[in-house]
Amino acid sequence: MTTSHSEPLSFNPVDNERLARLCGPLDENLKQIETGLDVTVQRRGESFRVQGEQAKAAVEALTRLYLLAEKQELSIDDVQLCLVELRRHAANGVETAADDEDVPVLVTRRGDLRGRTPRQSRYIKAIQQHDITFGIGPAGTGKTYLAVGCAVDAMERDAVKRIVLVRPAVEAGEKLGFLPGDLAQKVDPYLRPLYDALYDLMGFDRVTRLFEKNLIEIAPLAYMRGRTLNNAFIILDEAQNTTPEQMKMFLTRIGFGSRAVITGDVTQIDLARHQKSGLVEVERILGMVRGIHFHHFQSDDVVRHPLVQKIVDAYDQYQSKQDEKSQA
Repeated sequence: MTTSHSEPLSFNPVDNERLARLCGPLDENLKQIETGLDVTVQRRGESFRVQGEQAKAAVEALTRLYLLAEKQELSIDDVQLCLVELRRHAANGVETAADDEDVPVLVTRRGDLRGRTPRQSRYIKAIQQHDITFGIGPAGTGKTYLAVGCAVDAMERDAVKRIVLVRPAVEAGEKLGFLPGDLAQKVDPYLRPLYDALYDLMGFDRVTRLFEKNLIEIAPLAYMRGRTLNNAFIILDEAQNTTPEQMKMFLTRIGFGSRAVITGDVTQIDLARHQKSGLVEVERILGMVRGIHFHHFQSDDVVRHPLVQKIVDAYDQYQSKQDEKSQA
């Protein structure tokens, strides 16, 4: 039987403006902390009382966010990124990203872009140290966003001349030829997450100019055949929806001075039932090839709404039970 912990916290001298920023509109920030750490936060003026197994972590979160609120409004992202780091600190024996030496910081428009978890930091290092890196894990772990961040960083450092974004277009169950518009318009819905990351890390105007100069290129996977990409940073997103033949074709497109990152979630395969996933098969084939790195994320690397990690865990537990029943 677990024992509930209770921790008091008081901010003195009183600064009502900072307290308002800390709590957020309608106490939304406090609700995020309660949901993310499974605690209850009671507030009366400048005094707080936190109850729950992770009460100490919640108090630390409130303290950190109160310091941050001195100079700026707190966004939901600020709260959730703080919780991501503190959840690991609260868990017994789990390291935090801050404990990882030489955490790489990427050169982007966002000066603070770095790994928020130990695995994210190691993922960035792996991308910087290997010509081909696979990032495999559940939604929300940062595998695509950080890959785009590494691509922007490489371009800013003049390590590559262009960025190529590739994605299989199978989610809608339609071939590109049946979709309206030109090539960019056909592929645009599938590459929207990559666009959003680029806009965030480089700015809309600069991304637009780079597209016009063909220094950033979008390409459906089917259009990659026959090409060789030199001096480029290539990202293949949603790679779980590639066939083994497509995966081989993509990997053999990589030319001199290029770096490739392949991301995907093997629990969300949208291929037809009879088709094998190239992402599932490729590690068995290339796992021992020097220069290629396979990096796996877990649910505790999720950097999204705190409920996303719980959803991922719940589905994993359900699938494990289903597997046990099928084997019985």
